[in-house]
Amino acid sequence: MSRHHRLLPPLLAALVLAALTLCVSACGYESHETEVVEGEPVRLGELSYNVTFSRFLNPNDNEDSAYLVGQPPPPEGSSYFGVFFEVQNESEEPQTLAKSLKITDIDHETFHAIPSESLYALPLGGEVESQEQIPVLDSTPEQGPIEGALVLFELPESASQNRPLTLHIPGPGGPGEVTLDL
Repeated sequence: MSRHHRLLPPLLAALVLAALTLCVSACGYESHETEVVEGEPVRLGELSYNVTFSRFLNPNDNEDSAYLVGQPPPPEGSSYFGVFFEVQNESEEPQTLAKSLKITDIDHETFHAIPSESLYALPLGGEVESQEQIPVLDSTPEQGPIEGALVLFELPESASQNRPLTLHIPGPGGPGEVTLDL
């Protein structure tokens, strides 16, 4: 057996061990990026915002009608769009949620969150208690089909053609930007 053939197995073993070490060390990795994609948390100050789901809402659907309580029918050429969140406060002090959110499309058109009377609504500008989350455990939004708190937008039909849509969340060290999976 040549000298090169004897070195190959230990070299391969070392490479496999290095790759395995890298994979294991990445477990539990938490991103502190302020530009993420839907499903990844964005940390702004002491709050971690995670967009768990986003989609257009249908006022004629039983599930969606609960998200649209108190909303008039959308204007011709527009639809309601829901962004569902989990927000975690990992600090020892209460933290204040962002007061307003906006979405921009590829053409830089801006769409602001609209007020919502839904039991599923994220309480924009509200507080998250120390070491708590929103939606609060065992609450309507946490027990709902999507298991997230809703922020509601009204978007024109053209928005679905002008992707990607980016959600902007103001906050310390931000704003955070989440590319929505539409």
